[in-house]
Amino acid sequence: MTNDSGKKKLIVFGAGGRVGRAVVAEARARGYGVTEAGRADGNVTSAADVARLAAGHDAAVVAVYDAQAVPGEFFPAVGRALAAGLPRAGVGRLVVVGLASVLATEAGAPLMDTPGYPQEWRGFCVGHAAGTEALRAAAPAGLDWAVLSPAGDFGEGPEAGAGARGYAFAAAEAASRITHADFARAVVEEATAPTRHAEHAGVGPV
Repeated sequence: MTNDSGKKKLIVFGAGGRVGRAVVAEARARGYGVTEAGRADGNVTSAADVARLAAGHDAAVVAVYDAQAVPGEFFPAVGRALAAGLPRAGVGRLVVVGLASVLATEAGAPLMDTPGYPQEWRGFCVGHAAGTEALRAAAPAGLDWAVLSPAGDFGEGPEAGAGARGYAFAAAEAASRITHADFARAVVEEATAPTRHAEHAGVGPV
């Protein structure tokens, strides 16, 4: 499945958010065909809707959340819908945008469990992690998936390497900052030429 230029076609669920917009821009700059999918197009917790929207694409990128939903219910439902719907549509590669807070540090503990890390959004973070586990449990062998998140957070100033157009995979580090553009570069490259498989990987600046 390719577009007229012979390049791959991607569908981006959550294309209206800041990360989604950056991924769409990066993919189009590389000449890939891109379909932007938002809430008005279908329900990402429905395998039938996922399959309908994803048909005809090579890879899917997912950067979604629902402020009105219970995180511990919403994200696992998304994971199960992707695991069922994408193979039905013939999509073999999935990249989900995750959270640094549940990424492992060099010492092995999730970032949110390190001393001094803010805890006010812990419920949301735990729900996100449950979504990854639901995906892991439900994904068939034919679905090659990965979760990518910033190693720390996003930042657009010089301290984040703005304009460097570079990234590196890294363990969680609270002080790490990466631009949305460089993070999108990692997402698009993993969607089209995978190197990370069935894991949550952090992305930091070079």
